[in-house]
This record gives sequence, structure tokens and C-alpha cells, in this order.
Amino acid sequence: MLLIDARQDVPSQLHGMQVRVVGDAELAAASIWIGNWSRMLPVINATQALLPPRMLRSVVANVRGPMSLGRLEQEPSFGDPSLARGAIFEQLRRGGDSRSVVEYAADRLAYPGGAGVVSRRERLQSVDPSTWPAFDVRALPETARPVFAARRHAIELYAAGGSLREIETCTGVDRRQLYRLLDACMYPHEDGRPYGWRAAAKYARVTTYQRTSRLTMSRDGIGRGAAGAFGLLLDSQPTLVTWIANRVHDKRISIVQRSTDTGLRTRLRGLKHLHDAFLRECRALGLTANDYPFNAEQLGIRSLSATLRVECLRSFERSAHLAGAVRLKGLPHEASAPVATQALDVVEFDGHRLDIRLKVVVRDPLGFEQQFEIERIWLLVILDVFSRAVLGYHICLNREYSRYDVIRTIEAALEPHRPRSFTLPGVGYGALGGFPSGKLPELGYATWCWFKLDNAKANLAADVRHALAEFIGCFIDAGPAHTPDDRPYIERFFGSIAANLSSRLPGYTGTGARDVRRALSDPKRNLRLYVSLDEIEELLEAAIAAYNASPHDGLNGRTPLEAVVHSVRGRGAMLNWLPESKRQTLCLMQTPRRATVRGYLHQGQRPHINFHGIRYTNAVLASTATSLGQTLRIYYNSHDLRTVRAFAANGAEIGVLKAQGAWGEILHDLKLRQEVLRLRGRKGLGGANLHDFLESYVSHKLQKAKGSRRAASDAARTLRTLAAQPTPSAQALHPSVSTPISEGAPAYELRVAPERLDIGSGFVGAI
Repeated sequence: MLLIDARQDVPSQLHGMQVRVVGDAELAAASIWIGNWSRMLPVINATQALLPPRMLRSVVANVRGPMSLGRLEQEPSFGDPSLARGAIFEQLRRGGDSRSVVEYAADRLAYPGGAGVVSRRERLQSVDPSTWPAFDVRALPETARPVFAARRHAIELYAAGGSLREIETCTGVDRRQLYRLLDACMYPHEDGRPYGWRAAAKYARVTTYQRTSRLTMSRDGIGRGAAGAFGLLLDSQPTLVTWIANRVHDKRISIVQRSTDTGLRTRLRGLKHLHDAFLRECRALGLTANDYPFNAEQLGIRSLSATLRVECLRSFERSAHLAGAVRLKGLPHEASAPVATQALDVVEFDGHRLDIRLKVVVRDPLGFEQQFEIERIWLLVILDVFSRAVLGYHICLNREYSRYDVIRTIEAALEPHRPRSFTLPGVGYGALGGFPSGKLPELGYATWCWFKLDNAKANLAADVRHALAEFIGCFIDAGPAHTPDDRPYIERFFGSIAANLSSRLPGYTGTGARDVRRALSDPKRNLRLYVSLDEIEELLEAAIAAYNASPHDGLNGRTPLEAVVHSVRGRGAMLNWLPESKRQTLCLMQTPRRATVRGYLHQGQRPHINFHGIRYTNAVLASTATSLGQTLRIYYNSHDLRTVRAFAANGAEIGVLKAQGAWGEILHDLKLRQEVLRLRGRKGLGGANLHDFLESYVSHKLQKAKGSRRAASDAARTLRTLAAQPTPSAQALHPSVSTPISEGAPAYELRVAPERLDIGSGFVGAI
């Protein structure tokens, strides 16, 4: 186990593992070694399960002398260069020291070997004043500076191994006073550090005043010589200490910050009621009128107020919550992600809700347009820190984006960008605009080393962490919540989108209700002036492409695309790519779900699985009875549930399982299926035809959309999903928005076998 620059003594062994301390100097000396392994470990993690033993042996056979990594990767015997790089790095990892614990040379050990009971002198002899917090001597009065200088000199001589007689002669500090100073300097402060030189100042105290003499009060109750009476009461009645702490924890009192001009000035709310409850608690403990606080003039309310104030301000978290704060902000965060030195070293992800009111346009069967206002949409973006270029984005129509939307954004950043055809006049990519993977083909399926995101639940879902750490093989840096400054580059990009696009369109909501731009761009509920969903998609595509081709102040006037080209082709940045086997199966990016194979021999029901309320099977699974009861690993694309991919428990591929009935023909996503199944079960329409039910479902949503923006958003999302593949229900109500078919689904050809209809005699039909 390694501890980097430990600030306190640690044992030499912990949980059976040897502990060594790495100093700052050694850490700086090993920075190149650490940087190299930080680039190699993601590749090893992503390709380790795909490396055949033959390729590992080929690495050893092909390396007979010093050679470049690029030359070794292009060996014909390796095949996929991504797997070749993983094999090379894996051999480097195996060829190193095989010890389970890597040790750095230590600056210091926690405890000397064989050390038993340590005397006070031996403990104080290990004092290291260089680790104490610095102290500004000029802050002391001039009369107190000579005393502090003498005490400091005495402590430094003692730490250097000087004798007590020499210290007394040189500094005039008595040995007993020196021991008291050392104890005070090593006493822990409330900030977590030792008092250090702060305790060496004149009149400095490290503990609160503790009264030892007996308390005597005058007959009139005026407190003369009653210092520390409240502390003496708490020492004699420990239950009162617990009672006060519980009252503060239960928020029976609140704190109001009044000013910080001349120190912190606060006011306690609820003090009177809490003081009455405190007196009742004292009476319950058997205190009489002759005891404190009943024999005091104000019954100890001022001392109780001071104690409560100290208890409330013991930590900032507690005091902020007592003051009414909902969340805490401004905590310094030491980012674990390194500084980006080349393209795709570090990327940032975040979601932004566009500040603009939108509409969706729907054509009825007669060809007339119907317009409905929808809720604001989410824009999810992945941005490269080094070049400030946007790698990919995704638009979400839900009220809150989910883990599936995060994975769709990751897929969009990995896949090569496909140019979009624009219908708006004057809108396009321009001569220089575009996306990095569209301008540089070698960036298709290129992966990154670090992925920075916030602590939203969707971002840290198990599926997202599996996709980033296991499938792609990158490090995850989840910064603190509610701190946009931790991801400044993507926040600035969202600001650019708001300034250059959203604020120039009708229906802009502004930064608040009092924003004058909100009033100026208000279309007065005239839906004809609203921007449609189809239009905002084209405008976003063009705006992001223009941003990638616009000069950036953080790049000294260069554009993000120029920075990418300079890093990749000019400086020869070392890139990592997704292996070929993973590029064809992006649906495996999500965490697999487990499903049990069901079937009923006495009913003749062939083997199948039940996944989100629908049966799935294929010819391989349905042809054998030995698979009944087995557990399969299911991979699926949440945007296209017509098919799923199944693997056996031993890793063997079962193949593509198709949903039974119309669910296997109509393109639909997970949210649409869950809502349809819920409504069918509620209305008792389990046996109704799916096409007819979807048509009535969409009509119902459009009826509600006239008075609800949320219902309009649901209808728009449903219509976009159904419009990806023409179906009877989608053709009846076709929206103006066009949605591309999901790319994460496995490609295969759908073939519907015709059924033979047997019509008995005696039936006469008429049309």
C-alpha cells in the first residue's frame, strides 16, 4: 500500500499489507513513469479479455531490439492494431516485478522496528516543526515578538537534538515550559492540523477554560467570580452535553448570519424556547434553586447561547444547514484527472437544458398541421479539454435525462460523424465547420483516457460506469456536486450556445423571470413564431459545427478543429481506438441483464425469455429443450427493443433474439414499451391489437397535448420513435421531425413468414 506524502504517523503494516510513504520529491521524480502507466492501464483494461495467448507470444517473438511502438503495431501477424497495442502493454505489465505490492523508497517509517512503549521525551523528540502550519510573526504586537522568537528558537533547538541545558542557556526558556509548549504545539486544532507555532504565541490557549474552584454566588444572583460556571455544570451533568448536541442535531434552533465586517456576528433563533426546555431538563436532573443556573440572575441564558453558538459553528456543514442552506458550494476539489497534453487525453461531459420554448408539428390524416408547445429539451455534450472541440452530442426530450441518454452520447462521440442534410435555407456546415471525427477519419472510434462528469444519478449509474471503465477502458473523474467550475470548458460551451443561438431565437426564456431578453423574445403564445423541434435540431448541428471552426480565446486564436489537427497530425498524439470486435457490438456497452429461459413441455411452448414483459426467442433457442432453466446474459439497446443479444452463462453466443408479435416489427424504445404496457394493463386491453392500440395511444397523447406541455413532449418522443420505421400507426400520424434509426442495434434483415389462413365453409363476406 502506498501513501503519498502522509501528514501523520502510520503503522508499518495495515491489514496484512506493508505500508510505505512516498514523499513529494520521489513523486515528482516518478512523474514520467506515472504518466506512462496512466496511458497504458486504460488500454490494458479495455483489451485484456480480448487478447489471445498467441498474440502475447508474438509480441515477445517480434521484439528483438529497440523499435518504435507504431512500427510494432503494424506487424501483419498482429491484425487489429488496437489489440496489438493492448498485447504490448500487457507484456510490459507482466514483464515487470511480480511482487503483489509495489514499494517506493520511503522518506520515513511510522514506527521503528521493535518499538514498544515510547516515553514522553522519545515521543517529543520526533517532533518535526517543518510540517507545522506557517506563522506570520508580524501579526503579533511588537512587545510579544521577543517572547515568540525565544520560544521558537527553543523548539527548533530541541527538534535538532540540542540538550536541555543548552536550550535554557541560549533561549531562557525553562525545560518545564518547553515541554508544555511542545504539548500545546502538537495539540490538534479544529481545522485538523496541529496548533504548531500558533500555540507558541504569548497568551495562546489550546483548550477552553476549565473551572476547578467551587462556585459561590451572591444573594442577588449577580455573577461575580462565576467564570466557567456553565462548563462546571456540564462536567458534573454529562447528560446535558448530550441533550444540547441532540437539540442542535434536531434543528431545534437556527442561526442567522448578520455580518462579517468586524468578525462573525450571528443571532440564534429559538433560543428562548430552548432555554425553557433546558431549565426543565435541569429540574429533572434534581437541580434546586440553590444550584446553578437557577441561582443566576439570567438563569444561564447567555452561557447557554455561547455554548449553542459554538456547537452550531463546530463544522461548516452543520452551521450552513442550520442557516437554511440546501446545498454546500465552494469546497476546494483536487482534481484527479491530469492536465490534458494532447487531444482525447481528458474529455468533459454534462447536460444543459436549452433556455428556449419549442413546438412540435404534427400532420393529421387529412394533411393539416397541428402545433403543440413542448417542454424544454436537454442537450448532452462530450467535449475534448485539450482542443475544446465537441466530439459528439445527443438531444433528449424527457423531463430528466437518464443513463440511456448518457450512453447514447458516448456512442455519438465514438462513432464517426455522419453529415446531416439541412432543410432550412442558409443553414449548413460552411467551408470549415464540422466535427473532429468527420474531418479526421482516424478519430473514428478513438477513445479517451479520462472522463470528467458530475455526480448526477444518471451519470454514475452502473450501466454508465460499466460502459466507461469496462467497455471503453478509461478513468472516471466524478467531481463534487453543484460545482460547475470543476468542468469550466463545457460550461463555457453551454454559455456560447446560449449567447449565440438560444438568446437570438423567439421564445428565449432568459436567465430568470426578470430577464429583459425574455420579455423581448416572448412570442405571446403565437405558436407560429415558435421554433419547431425539427428546426432546433438543424440549428444545433450547424451551431456546434460552427463552434468547432471558430477562433477560441483559450487556444490563442486557433479553432478547436485546428487544435485537433495540430495535436493528432502535427505532434503525433498517441491515440487509442476501440477494438474492431467492440465497434460492431456497441450494444454490449451496457451492463448485461440476466434472464431465465422459460418453456412448458406439456403445453408445447418453446423455450423463450421474458424481457420487460415481452417474450424473445430465435431458432437456436427454440429448437432445444436443454436450455430450459438456464440463465442468459442479455444485452440490449434501449432505443430499439425489437431485438436483444443473448449469451450463455459460459460466454457462448446464443444469437439475436427477436420480440414476439408486433413488438418485433415496430421500432420502439424502452420508455414507450413500459408506458404502453402500463396503460394496457390498466385499461384491460392486454389482448388488443398493438397497431390499433398504438394509434389510440398517440391520439390520446395528442388530445392531452393541447393543454399540457409535458404530454406534448411525450407525444413528440413517441412520434419520433415510431417515425424511424414506417408502420401503420406511424403513417397515420406522421410528425414533421425525422429521427434516424438507432445505430446501437445489431444489423440484420427482418423477414416475416406468411401465414396460411384456413377459412371454413358457410362464411359469406361482403365489403
